[in-house]
Amino acid sequence: MGTFFHFLFQNRNELFSQLLEHVGLTFGALVLAILIGIPLGIYAHYSKRLRSSVLGSVGIIQTIPSLALLGFLLPLFGIGPLPAIIALFLYALLPIVRNTFTGVHEVDASVIDAARGMGMSDAQILTKVRIPLAMPVIFAGIRTATVINVGVATLCALIGAGGLGEYIFRGIALNNVTMILAGAFPAALLALALDFILDQLQKHVKQWKRIISWGMGASVGLILIIFIVHMTTRPKMLLGLTPEFTERADGYHGLVEQYDLHMPTTEMNSALLYQALKNKRVDVIVGYSTDGRIKAFNLRVLNDDKHYFPPYYCAPLVRDETLKKYPGLPTLLNRLAGKLDNKIMRNLNYQVDQLHKNPADVARNFMKSIGFETSTVREGTPDIVIGGKNFTEQFILDWMFKTLIENTTSLTVGLKTGLAGTKIVFDALTNGEIDMYPEYTGTGLYVILKTDSAQVKSLHNDQDEVYDYVKKETEKRYNLRWLQPLGFNNTYALMMRNQQAADHQIKSISDLHRFLEENH
Repeated sequence: MGTFFHFLFQNRNELFSQLLEHVGLTFGALVLAILIGIPLGIYAHYSKRLRSSVLGSVGIIQTIPSLALLGFLLPLFGIGPLPAIIALFLYALLPIVRNTFTGVHEVDASVIDAARGMGMSDAQILTKVRIPLAMPVIFAGIRTATVINVGVATLCALIGAGGLGEYIFRGIALNNVTMILAGAFPAALLALALDFILDQLQKHVKQWKRIISWGMGASVGLILIIFIVHMTTRPKMLLGLTPEFTERADGYHGLVEQYDLHMPTTEMNSALLYQALKNKRVDVIVGYSTDGRIKAFNLRVLNDDKHYFPPYYCAPLVRDETLKKYPGLPTLLNRLAGKLDNKIMRNLNYQVDQLHKNPADVARNFMKSIGFETSTVREGTPDIVIGGKNFTEQFILDWMFKTLIENTTSLTVGLKTGLAGTKIVFDALTNGEIDMYPEYTGTGLYVILKTDSAQVKSLHNDQDEVYDYVKKETEKRYNLRWLQPLGFNNTYALMMRNQQAADHQIKSISDLHRFLEENH
């Protein structure tokens, strides 16, 4: 606990900035949802013909996965706070619209009859009877929407909108619980605080009507300003990073030091980085050297002319207990050693990402092309469970392992693919929830083992020295075994759109530094 609070104190300025961003995203979206959601709920009450359409539409929006919705908005509105506010607004609509409709619609009929008997018009009944009586239900919807938005807003860090999600996703990627808590704990407190404030506001809603009106007007103005600034201001060169790369030892800070590379940055999910580069929302990204989108999007991989990035050779990482139970497994899996180079792996990723082929089919076709049997696919209780991270390459590799094992032995293999980041999948391995997964030597060196800088320097970024060290230390600390590398090196790389790089004569990271200096 002391380590956690020490971390909070050390990073208090960045955390405070993220907290303000989180509040801004949540509050901006909530105000929009109130301004639009309450009238929609009232309209649903009065329009029997369109009632089901209105309530059904806001319900459907709620079923769209958060990251998918952010991905849909990215090409339309770019990265940053604007698409985040739009997404949060859409998610906040359902509880506000539904609660407004329920509150207004279910006012006791005898009360409405009494109001009509007093000569009130429909408009007067709405403003003086239905809405005041429905206010507790409406506020309950607003409070629900607020808590939902605080949670969903953490995902907005994945599209460069900032907020407390930045530390959460960095921590997940880096196997750092303290960092995860640094984002999650303030987010939980924020949700509780906003819920309490709304509870107090509800008790004094009559006295606060004018303040609420002014607050809503100011919020709408603020959102318009954000929209204008977002659409009209843009750095000359913007670098897109993943949350993991921002903090890891072989990441952004070391890159800046090695190349003196100072440029504005934005964080987002790795799956969205390439799309942002293609759509000209960013100019440079940190990607992976075997990604299929390099070919598909006509990207240029900048030469790491100072050899900053360490080797990331991929190999199966397996539990010792699994190898003792199935002693023939290392020999079997090592039959894939050296069979995949960067060109092959990039092409396999391209088939899935851009040609939209099934990862299982791509894996089996490749295995068949190099002489392996692929006809057997077993279902049922697994003897071995293979895990994988949430990106294309790992889906393909998992299916290669499954195909090899099931077509060579009588074992049944289960897959747990799409696990979010190194921490999740590595914890699953050490806890015995999975038996193996494909990992990278650079990740083993920096994230799993957290190797100190002196030891890292002593390895000279040599692929064999890094592999031998990682293999030895991982077995000693965790009783896990690295098998032989598959052959490809999926290291980090800086990438640009090929045409933009050609226009500015940028072929290497040093060339990018020169361009930034000349155009400072």
